[in-house]
Amino acid sequence: RSCPTGVFLLDIKQNELKMKPAFFSKDSCYLPPLRYPALCTLRSNTKSEEYQYIIHGGKTPNNDLSDKIYFMSLVSKNSKKMMVRCIEKDLGGDVPEARYGHTINIVHSRGKSMSVIFGGRSYTPLTQRTTEKWNSVVDCLPSVFLVDFEFGCCTSYILPELQDGLSFHVSIARDDTIYILGGHSLQNNTRCPNLYKLKVDLPLGSPALTCTMLPGGIAVSSAIVTQISDAEFVLVGGYHSDNQKRLVCNTIVLEDSKIEIVERVSPEWTPDIKHCRIWFGCDMGKGSVLLGIPGANKQLISDANYFYILRCKEAEEDKEEELTTQICSQTSSEDPGDSTPFEDSEEFCFGAEANSFDIDDNDTYNEDDEDDESETGYWITCSA
Repeated sequence: RSCPTGVFLLDIKQNELKMKPAFFSKDSCYLPPLRYPALCTLRSNTKSEEYQYIIHGGKTPNNDLSDKIYFMSLVSKNSKKMMVRCIEKDLGGDVPEARYGHTINIVHSRGKSMSVIFGGRSYTPLTQRTTEKWNSVVDCLPSVFLVDFEFGCCTSYILPELQDGLSFHVSIARDDTIYILGGHSLQNNTRCPNLYKLKVDLPLGSPALTCTMLPGGIAVSSAIVTQISDAEFVLVGGYHSDNQKRLVCNTIVLEDSKIEIVERVSPEWTPDIKHCRIWFGCDMGKGSVLLGIPGANKQLISDANYFYILRCKEAEEDKEEELTTQICSQTSSEDPGDSTPFEDSEEFCFGAEANSFDIDDNDTYNEDDEDDESETGYWITCSA
């Protein structure tokens, strides 16, 4: 059954993966099935279990780029469906241009919170396009955007330490600090071992941003970060180059405004993962990462994706990572082997813990469970 927004409930129990379309409330705006958007979670406070997802940018189904910001929240859930609400947020000031492959984070300082947007790619400006390269993409300017959602305003900052608008980099936020790691630069086609420390101070007056370049970075793009404790993270996956995956894992420790990155014991990757050209996935929370490879690599079912769960446990619990496999029957919309050109990331976006949506063990189809589309269908009204 079709899902016009591309938003699904993902449920994994006993190494069995199931996907169900999400339903949207009647007061929701239209949310296109975006590719490569920036996504983060916004909580009212650090201990709150209620949160919203902030979604910015991404590619639309007709291959345009979006500059919109959406707020998505869970309204209700039961054994039949999950109901979410999506609201578009209007912004003023220095609104970030349409882009993809960037990051968005939340920082907390002096009792206030703001969102930080950085990096990404965009299409060449209309005034600079040629017939041969009409839809070519370029690096975004290395501006840092500070977004105040309470007042709906954006302010851009140029920091001398940031020389490139990196795409598909890693960003980790903790309190008032964001660490930016790796990324790909189209301008010189490199993945430099960048590591930046971006600190945001939010006094009563104007915000103050400072950026420091740190040693010990890693040359990687499209890597996945999962959190295994309050101050400890694991860096998984990504690419060294267009044709070389990064099979090494790292532990990232954030303590006392310092960052330490060390190599850790990597899991025993299966032959399928080792030999595939493309892999993708995302953090699922609680130290779990979902990894996928195109089915064409296994030469069994060419239009299927094969998924693996990587569980990175805390050292005192288990020093080894557990790698399990599960075949997903969802078909791919395109053959990655024939895609042009190579895109750095094919990642999913997850914003909840792996067990947040546990609802029902039974998933048998019942025609009576179907809703009346006249009541709950996803409709767009057009007026003159």
